[in-house]
This record gives sequence, C-alpha cells and structure tokens, in this order.
Amino acid sequence: MQNDMNLEEMALAHSLSLTELDDIKKILNRDPNHVEIGIFSAMWSEHCSYKSSKKYLNGFPTKAPWVIQGPGENAGVIDIGDGYAAVFKMESHNHPSFIEPYQGAATGVGGILRDVFTMGARPIANMNSIRFAGIEGDSETAQKHRFLLRGVVSGIGGYGNCMGVPTIGGETTFEECYAGNNLVNAFTIGLAKKDEIFLGLAEGLGNPVMYVGSKTGRDGLGGAVMSSAAFTEDNESKRPTVQVGDPFTEKLLLEACLELFKEDYIIGIQDMGAAGLTSSSFEMAGRSGSGMIMHLDKVPSREEGMTPYDFMLSESQERMLICAKKGCEQQIIDIFEKWELDVAVIGEVTGTGNMELFWNGEKCADIPIQPLSEQAPILDRPTAKPAYLNGLEDFVMDKKISSQDAFDSMFSDMEVVDKSWVYNQYDSMVQTNTIKGPGTLDGSSIRIKETGKALTMSADCNTRLCYINPELGASAAVMESGRNVAMSGAVPKAITDCLNFGNPENPEVMWQFAASCEGIKKACKELVTPVIGGNVSLYNETNGVGVFPTPSIATVGINEDANKVLPSCIQKDGSTLYLLGDTKAEFGGSLYMKKMYDNVAGAHPEVDFKKELKLWETVIDANKAGLLNAAKDVNVGGLAISAAKMAVVGNKGVDIVAPLNDVKDIFSETLSRAIVEVSYENEEAFEILVSSKDQYCMKIGHVRGDIISINGVTKSLEDAKDIYYNKFQSVIEQDL
Repeated sequence: MQNDMNLEEMALAHSLSLTELDDIKKILNRDPNHVEIGIFSAMWSEHCSYKSSKKYLNGFPTKAPWVIQGPGENAGVIDIGDGYAAVFKMESHNHPSFIEPYQGAATGVGGILRDVFTMGARPIANMNSIRFAGIEGDSETAQKHRFLLRGVVSGIGGYGNCMGVPTIGGETTFEECYAGNNLVNAFTIGLAKKDEIFLGLAEGLGNPVMYVGSKTGRDGLGGAVMSSAAFTEDNESKRPTVQVGDPFTEKLLLEACLELFKEDYIIGIQDMGAAGLTSSSFEMAGRSGSGMIMHLDKVPSREEGMTPYDFMLSESQERMLICAKKGCEQQIIDIFEKWELDVAVIGEVTGTGNMELFWNGEKCADIPIQPLSEQAPILDRPTAKPAYLNGLEDFVMDKKISSQDAFDSMFSDMEVVDKSWVYNQYDSMVQTNTIKGPGTLDGSSIRIKETGKALTMSADCNTRLCYINPELGASAAVMESGRNVAMSGAVPKAITDCLNFGNPENPEVMWQFAASCEGIKKACKELVTPVIGGNVSLYNETNGVGVFPTPSIATVGINEDANKVLPSCIQKDGSTLYLLGDTKAEFGGSLYMKKMYDNVAGAHPEVDFKKELKLWETVIDANKAGLLNAAKDVNVGGLAISAAKMAVVGNKGVDIVAPLNDVKDIFSETLSRAIVEVSYENEEAFEILVSSKDQYCMKIGHVRGDIISINGVTKSLEDAKDIYYNKFQSVIEQDL
C-alpha cells in the first residue's frame, strides 16, 4: 500500500516532514525509494536522533578521571579499581509498556541488558523506575493502571528472572499525570575488566559484517517512530505490534557473546535495539566513518514473504550485529551455533561511506552514512515558560490539621507503603552477591567478589518537585539519587539518566526540558557525578495531556569494603538518633500538600550543593570510622515518614522529640538531610566528627519499645507494620 502513495504522502505516513523530505533528496541527489524513506524515518525519529533534545544534552558534564566511556556508546563505563569497570545505563520503554504492559516492560529489560553485555560486561544487577496513575478505587483510570502495573511487574520479573540477573532496587510512584502514559525505565549494571571493553565500531576494509541471535520477524515494525509521537484516540489503530521478548534466547546470546569476547575475533558489536538493523548498522559504520554492504536476503528470517523494508525496520528482539576480523568468520559461527543461535555473514565493511543494501543481488538502497547517522536534524524548538507556574509559589496552606491525622493519611499512601508485592516477583538474590536489596530503604548494594568492594546504586526522581520548578527539581533528583547511595556508605561516582517528558512540539514542554537539563548539568558538575549515558523519551502525552517532567536519575557509587555497607533501617535497641541538616518550613511539591490540600504547588525547597556534599561526606566518613549503625535520607513525607519507615523495616520502636519551629515541620521536605543511628558508646566520637565537618546536627531521640512516637504523633509498631506491609497488596489485588 505504501508503494501506491506519492512521495509526499509516503514521507508524511512515516512521520517525516516535507522539509525533511527535501533534505533527504539533497543527501541522495535523487528521490528516495520506499526502503530509504523507512530508514530515514527511523534514524531521524525523535527516539533515535534526539533531534529536539540534542541541543540541551551537549553541555552535560561527562568526564572525570574514573570515566572510561561516556555518552555515545551502548552504555557508559567507569573505573571501579583493581582492574575492573562498572558498565551501566538506564533506558525507557514507556510507549510499548502502555500498549502491551507485559511485553513492553519485558523487552525494555531485554534491551538494556543487551546494551550492557554488548560492551563486554556480565550483567550483575537490575533496577527499574515505574510510574502510574493512582491505583486506589474503582474509577476506570485506577482499574486500568492496576492492570498496567500488574503487567509491567510481571514482564520485568519474567525477563530478568529468566536471565539470572537480580533486580535489587528501584522505585514505584503514582501521580495522575501518568493516566495516559505510564513510565517504565529500566537500569542494568554489569562488571567487566577495564581493558576488555567492546565498542560499537565497524571498520577495516573487507571485514565481514555478521548477524547473530534470533531470526528476524515483523514484530515491532515502526517502533522507534511510534515512540516519537503522542497518543490520541484517532491514532489507536496505528499503534504497531510491540516486540516480543524471549529471555531464554537472550540468556544464550549473553553467554555466547561473553565467550566470543574472550577471543580476538571481532572489531565491534552493537545491539539491534530501536530501529533494529537500521540503527545498528548505520551507527557502527557512522562512528568509524566507514561504508557497508549488506545482503538482506542473507538475514535469518522467521516469516514468509519479508521484504528489505521489513528486515531493516523490524525490532525483533535478541539480535546483535558484529564487525568481525576477516578470516575469523568460522570461529564466530562455531561459537554461536554451539549456543544454538542463528549466525550469518550478511555483508562487509567498505570505504565508500555509503550503506549499500542488496536484495537477491539487486541494489535496493544506497545512502550516505554520515549525513544520516551523524548529521540528523537538530531542531531549535520554541520554548515558553508554562502558564501554570504563574502564582504557583504563592499557594497558602491555611488549614488546621492535626499532625496525627496528617501522619495517618501520608503513611498509608501508595507512594510510601512497602511495595513487596512488586519486588517479591523479582529474584533479588540470584548470583548471591546482593547485600542490600529491595525493601531495605535508600540505595541498593551488590558485592564485587573479585575485589571485596561493593557497588551501590539508586534510581530517583520526585516528579512533583520537577513540576513546580523543573530546574531545581532535576537538581534535586540528582541530589537524592546520590544521597541514597551515600547513605549506604558509598562514594557516588557517576549517573545515567532517563529524561521523560511530554510533547516537544509544545513550547512549554521544551521549556521544562531545557530547564531540567540545566538543573542536571549544575548538580552533576557541583556533586562531581558526571553523566555517562542515558536516554530521552519525549511525546509521553495522550489527548493533549502530558506527564509531569520526570528526569529519572540513577547514581552508582563505590563502597571500598563490602563488609561496611551501611543499613538504612533501625538496627539496635538503645541507640541514639540524630538528624543531620537543618529543617525549614518547606512544603512545595510535598506529599503533605498533595494529601492535605490535593494540590501540587508552592516554592521548591532550597537547593544547596555544598550542604549536600557535606552530608554525603559526613555519613561516608562516619561509616568508615565504624560510628554508624544505620543512615536514611529524609525525603518524601519529611522526618516523620522517614523515621517511621526506618522503625518499621527495622522492627523496632522509636521515641523522637525534634525541636522544630512548627508542629507540621516534621513533614517538611527540606533537602540535604538524613537520620543516623549511633550506638551510645560511639556518640562522643560521632559528635566530634560531625563538628569537624561543620555539619548541622541535632540529637532527636532513641530506639526503644514497640511504639513509633515522633513529636506527639504515635503509632504502635504492629499497626504501622500492618499498614506498611499489607496496604499495597490489598489495593493492587482488589479486582483479581
């Protein structure tokens, strides 16, 4: 049908503008054919080209002495000492997960795993950040999002568990802005020797290009383009098939690739992710300035009647493209056949600078690679400060609300209660290296057996803060993610991000995006946590309603001693509790305002990078000195909710009397604060250390009894545990 259209109709049907069609004609010096239109549409889609966002990403700090590979490859790499490197990245699979939650989430996990092991690393841990509309009640939206959440969790667990990679942390949050677009962001970290990192390169005249993995079908056709447009009721029928994942094949592919990496057989390797064979081939050749010939009739297929267009744009899963060293073809074939995977030589590297595609001996496409892969359009979209921000900071909280009522309402909120129903479906202990897994609060930690160290990681974003002030909210996301890592005693070293926003054709959304990028730049520079990779997901909008700005941040840090990973829940009766950092009456974007006033408004809490670094340093050094039993950051719900969570997870009562200026300040969400637990015999040494850091600190209470008591708010430990551990399951299973 597409071939019956005229050229302009064909371009528009592929989401290409007529201006872009003119650019394509200039690049080719002729009219494009159907295959070439499809290739340009995929590579110049928002999802693959970052054409709306690239302008703002260029200024991210990406370098540090410990950064081995920054943005631009399948994943980023940092040096973790002793000859080893951590390879990690976070990516979105939002649109597919809204259409088909199980496969959308599963293939998101599969894709990020491939991004990591393509670099030569064995995946050692997964995390995820998933966001939905409210799931309580009988409304159509609540029922829909219970269905979506159950499907997404099942997909994440189904794929990760089969791969034998532990899911050790993440976050699950709820805001009504996600009613039309739930978000699914997946993170994987892997371990490699730092001198054995593989890149996505295709170079060396005559070197063979090889296809490995699963056969190609028609699943996922147009997926990259679909993820580069907003959903409407009218385009429901245009949603393409979501890719179908096979974790058992991926496990074979992982082991085959790791076996391959032990030999000196290849130049480069690239995952076939979004836009499949198109993106992998053009990116590999584009990075190297090479040309490439591919014979598409040699690509292993699992469907009858497939065309060159289908082969280039399919997003079938569990596939890789390899640039091999000439003469090593048979050795590579032997490895992949041993693992019962398809493998074929489908082309070779040339010096023409063009991608030449053949079908049964006839050329079906001929495209200059550099203009397509390296010179995609960079748009300078208009920006405008969102109208909703006018007067937002002036919101007045004028109700008389008892602290007990506020606590009871907030502590039972879906955002606060334990999500064991979610994480119990994930295998968190496989590989037997998990030290601090899901449900233990703050950062998650995994042991590196080879070195005796540990890696700690956390994925975070308070989207309400990003809504009321995108720049400061993005900075706060970087701060919180790093703070959670520091609370485990680890030194934060680098971040990967997943920038989820609405429709970039809306100037207000582009303003939010630009401001958020500025916030990330400032925070990463001041906190010395460079950005080593990430992902942009735009067009998270349905029927004109976009999501709140959601720049999810995953930070990775290093614990020098795996035996000194710091817990984040109460440990010992009789211990003393301290609050680090000063508390102000800061309620903008807070859970208190959302629950008590049904609003997201107010002024953003103060952002002070020096205070944040001082807090990190204090906790890390106190932990090294053996002075702390536990540490937890104060975040959503303030001191009261944070302390209550520490008590419940630690199964011990707390008696807290914090001298604050106002009774409701126990719910303030002032940044750069933490609660630490110190044994009686270490109090003096701890206070001396804190004083030497010039860190604001107050003694606020003790661990004792079976009551949670915080400035007059009380809850029996048993009642609190019942709410905390059972509420979520009762809600998510109410219509099963």
